[in-house]
Amino acid sequence: IGCCAREVLVPQGPLYRVAGTAVSISCNVSGYEGSAQQDFEWFLYRPEAPEAALGIISTRDTRFSYAVFGPRVAAGDVQVQRLQGDAVVLKISRLQAQDAGVYECYTPSTDARYLGSYSGKVELRVLPDMLQVSASPPGPRGRQAPTSPPRLTVHEGQELALGCLARTSTQKHTHLAVSFGRAVPEAPVGRATLQEVVGLRPDLAVDAGAPYAARLAAGELRLDKEGSERYRLVLGGAQADDAGTYHCTAAEWIQDPDGSWAQIAEKRAVLAHVDVQTLASQLAVTVGPGERRIGPGEPLELLCNVSGALPPPGRHAAYSVGWEMAPAGAPGPGRLVAQLDTEGVGSLGPGYEGRHIAMEKVASRTYRLRLEAARPGDAGTYRCLAKAYVRGSGARLREAASARSRPLPVHVREEGVVLEAVAWLAGGAVYRGETASLLCNISVRGGPPGLRLAASWWVERPEEGELSSAPAQLVGGVGQDGVAELGVRPGGGPVSVELVGPRSHRLRLHGLGPEDEGVYHCAPSAWVQHADYSWYQAGSARSGPVTVYPYTHALDTLFVPLLVGAGVALVIGATILGSITCCFMKRLRKR
Repeated sequence: IGCCAREVLVPQGPLYRVAGTAVSISCNVSGYEGSAQQDFEWFLYRPEAPEAALGIISTRDTRFSYAVFGPRVAAGDVQVQRLQGDAVVLKISRLQAQDAGVYECYTPSTDARYLGSYSGKVELRVLPDMLQVSASPPGPRGRQAPTSPPRLTVHEGQELALGCLARTSTQKHTHLAVSFGRAVPEAPVGRATLQEVVGLRPDLAVDAGAPYAARLAAGELRLDKEGSERYRLVLGGAQADDAGTYHCTAAEWIQDPDGSWAQIAEKRAVLAHVDVQTLASQLAVTVGPGERRIGPGEPLELLCNVSGALPPPGRHAAYSVGWEMAPAGAPGPGRLVAQLDTEGVGSLGPGYEGRHIAMEKVASRTYRLRLEAARPGDAGTYRCLAKAYVRGSGARLREAASARSRPLPVHVREEGVVLEAVAWLAGGAVYRGETASLLCNISVRGGPPGLRLAASWWVERPEEGELSSAPAQLVGGVGQDGVAELGVRPGGGPVSVELVGPRSHRLRLHGLGPEDEGVYHCAPSAWVQHADYSWYQAGSARSGPVTVYPYTHALDTLFVPLLVGAGVALVIGATILGSITCCFMKRLRKR
């Protein structure tokens, strides 16, 4: 073919396609003269009559088709689609066995002279449909109802496993691509409603649909091939969005002579209708035994029961349970008292350290909170908080649901302790360098036997004639166990605190200085020791203010003037004596 000769191009053959599927054969022409809108005519040469051309369809004559193709052309099963003026595609929607043969694409001449090729031929061979796809019993975890397709219920966080059998016995070398997809619940299964989950491509690469790509990368999603025909979808950590109808799609691919891959068959099978039972819809928390009224020092026990159709704790799910307490009338759930984490390790909330509090699991889903010795401050509203977690990739926990119980009121009787304190400065005025003694007498009304008293001394320093806005500073005190505690004395000298009577305390400031000036007060407190040997403050009081002002002695006030006077007298006397001596010596020299 020389310059500007007509050339008709069709795919390189032979082409292998499967009966019942669609086929497309392209044809384009180049190097032609005349109109840019070229016409095309398609013919078929069957193997049993290789010389007889059967007209299939034409772009310029609607009555071109032979009788064997006429009804199919009229029904749209066979059609020619123009891509552009010099290119078309022959399409057969449902290939039949008698469609095998050599296809010729002919272009009527529009050239001034006959030069080049006016037709192209390609062989099409029709293979029987040997592709088979079916659901394979994968042994899924969950409850399976006896329906077809089966309805499968899995708990949130559990592993979903579905199996698929895909095989072909096509005589030619082909590759199978298998994919698992999901349609939303109750939606009809079709290409438009399917969302691919994961698939095995013809080149044996594994890819996931966009919503599942992250889970595939994290290892939560797998596609396993077991043997030559069995494929298995494993979706770990089931989520609410994983509910729907799952299907398996198998596609058979063949490599054409030009090196490209073409899909020659596809079949789909419904595997199961999957329902995901979310933990949030199942988690429920109840408490008992009801409203409690106890006395101080008595044990307090509260029970929390976690119920619902929940998976057992283990590889897929984990739970934590805790108790919260809010004072009566306070808004919100309150502060944490104690909890058991997902590993069963107990911990106490802020403010409860050092107390004998136990949080334990007494049954499969029952938890008990026990305070060995309740205090009036433990009165309030208690709630049990349960949290459910599911395990993701790498044993990572993700909180899936939480639930709080109804409020449970707890009343603890008050101790009924009333304290009063009177403090004073012994001896009235006190001078610098002396020892200041402050006494505090405490009176007690009510309270249980064995009540212990403690007292502490505090000072507020004056600044520019007024009391400082800073909090009072601890000077010293004696605890309920009789152990003295020393704070910081403003003047920095020695301090002693002591119990001088059953209900009388004394503070002594030795070597009083001007820095010790301030307003002092005594703060007694009543303590009760419970059966668990813990101490509880049952009452407190504060005495009136005691002003400590270090006075100076009278002699101290005269010492400076006397010293100044003596010094002046000595200077004046020395001056007079010097003047007289000087004058006498001058007169004597003159004589």
